[in-house]
Amino acid sequence: MRTVDEYIAGFAPVVQDVLAGMRAAIHASVPDGTETISYDMPTIQVGGKSVVGFAGWKKHVSIYPSPAEDSDLEAQIAPYRSGRGTLKFPLDAPIPYDLIGQVAALLAEQRGRS
Repeated sequence: MRTVDEYIAGFAPVVQDVLAGMRAAIHASVPDGTETISYDMPTIQVGGKSVVGFAGWKKHVSIYPSPAEDSDLEAQIAPYRSGRGTLKFPLDAPIPYDLIGQVAALLAEQRGRS
């Protein structure tokens, strides 16, 4: 199994920078999270339970899963919803790291963070 560092290093430098920013935002919002690779992508777990995964692509980065609808965040994340359970952030637009952190915190809460 490869590490999160190895996963990130497999991308072009611009994607590496974005993935590193996502990783930092998620860890800032879920400080008790631990890293693993699950379904071939970096995944943050709390108490052994997967909370949020993130992945890089050629033209976007993604968060998995998307949170259950939450009235406080729904308007902000609606433009990024893509398919069932995915939030896509295009690389040709500013990446909303604060929003990614909020999503990670909400997912940790929704998934029974201790």
